[in-house]
Parts: sequence; structure tokens; C-alpha cells
Amino acid sequence: MRRRGAASMPNDEPIVVGLISDTHGLVRAGVYDALAGVSLILHAGDVGGDDVLDELALIAPVAAVFGNTDDPDDPRLAQEIVRDVSGVRIHVSHGHELGQPRPEALAALYAGDVLVYGHTHRALVTWLDGRLVVNPGAAGPRRFALVPSVGRLTIVNGRADVTIVPLDH
Repeated sequence: MRRRGAASMPNDEPIVVGLISDTHGLVRAGVYDALAGVSLILHAGDVGGDDVLDELALIAPVAAVFGNTDDPDDPRLAQEIVRDVSGVRIHVSHGHELGQPRPEALAALYAGDVLVYGHTHRALVTWLDGRLVVNPGAAGPRRFALVPSVGRLTIVNGRADVTIVPLDH
């Protein structure tokens, strides 16, 4: 995933990015432990208000996209996020723009080494042709009998991997 030039040096220090989605106005107590130590939090939409972003910012800097229940004119929310983190290009969208998002449809529409989305409330990790597609699940109010969760994206030496962390409270 990482492109190296002649002057580029490998970075063997892990960088951990917190992935969260579908908080719908709720920051569960378990989020603080689950995202402890991350250097950045990427929120994949259905935030539910500035209070959520302010709370998450107590853990690490936050960038967020709007979901179908958010105000698309909110200046703190983008339509999409594209970030390069230690040589790994990460794309974040909510997924509602595709109706019912599927990893294959996201991979066909968006560029990036890691594609992060939400909307379905269902945690999912899929590799497609060397690209990582991640839905961290819904971290907000419990719906659809799914366990709330977040993700921890770890990048080392230009390679990314993710762990889904269930939230028990």
C-alpha cells in the first residue's frame, strides 16, 4: 500500500487511527477505553451533534463526514474525507450515498488503500484486491440486535490492519 521513493524511510512505529460511526448523539462510556491511545479519530457519519465531536476530541483529533441523519451544511462535517496516514490513503464516507452500501460498490466508486463507511450499523472487515474495506459498526444506541462497536486501524510500515472492538457499555 505504501509507495516508497528513494528518500523514503520505513516507519516501524505503529500509528493507530480510531474508526467510529453511527453514534446518533451518544458516546458510550466504553468508547474512551476502546479508542485510548489513537492519534486520530475518523467518524463515518450519523454523528448526532457537536457534543459527540467535542467528546471524541477529548481522546484525539477528530474528522467526520455527515450521514443521512446529519445536517449536510454542518461546517464540522464533510461529504468525504481522504487522508494519507503514514503512506496509507484512507477514504471515509457514510455509505448512504450508495443506498445499501456493499464493499464491492465502495471499492468501485472510491480510491484509497482503506475505505471506511458506516450506515448499515453492522461491523464488517473485507479485503478486496489488496484494499481494506471497513465498517466499524454502530457505536451509538443499540439497534437491530447488533453489538455496538468501533474499530482500531493500525498502520505499520505502510501496511494497514484493523481490529473491531465491541462496546459492552
